[in-house]
Amino acid sequence: MNKTQSEFRKGFQSGVSIAIGYAPVALTFGLLAKTTGLSFGETVLMSLIVYAGASQYISLSLLTLGTGIFEIILTTFIVNIRHFLMSAALNEKCEEDQLVNKAVYSFGITDETFSVAAMRDDTVTTGYMFGLNLISYMSWVICSGIGFLLGASLPQTLQESMSIALYAMFIGLLVPSMKKSVKVVCLAALAACFNTIFSLTNALSTGWAIVIATLLSAVIIELMEGVKNKQRGSKGEK
Repeated sequence: MNKTQSEFRKGFQSGVSIAIGYAPVALTFGLLAKTTGLSFGETVLMSLIVYAGASQYISLSLLTLGTGIFEIILTTFIVNIRHFLMSAALNEKCEEDQLVNKAVYSFGITDETFSVAAMRDDTVTTGYMFGLNLISYMSWVICSGIGFLLGASLPQTLQESMSIALYAMFIGLLVPSMKKSVKVVCLAALAACFNTIFSLTNALSTGWAIVIATLLSAVIIELMEGVKNKQRGSKGEK
């Protein structure tokens, strides 16, 4: 019991920096959720159940466009596919435990908690993961609610104008990645072209246009990358 408490405390302490980092992002989410038209209960419930920053922001954007529920679920699923890889990789570093315990703390795995846990020198214990996830989860949920309440106190005109902040947030997330990789630039440009074509021709609804454009651009870029690597390999052999 003492060892478990000690590991929980270590995890909790390791998660303090993550909790601090989550606070402004969660506050912004709560604020935008209010301007999107969600209620306080819906905002907090989304953070409680979904607990995925990028997916929650995407959901707000899709809800604003009037996208259907199935398209929203499929889009967020695609965005979160990386969690399969993160969970599988972290499982190799975690101690053996009951499946139910692993299932509970795997819910709290995010990009940040995964990075902290994966960089730990010792074996990642269940107590450590519960402590790490708990403080991060609490920060996200509580600050989402606070952000909503802050948004409710703003003048109506300012609330309505805050909808543009959602697009500014996506640009802020995309630009740093585009600076680091030409591949990301090509992916974003191709997805934008596909989505524009689908929208202008009314070939697909808004939700499906985003989903199909994302999938098509990802497949095409990866095929091109594979062909390029294959050609490099052939030249190297020669």
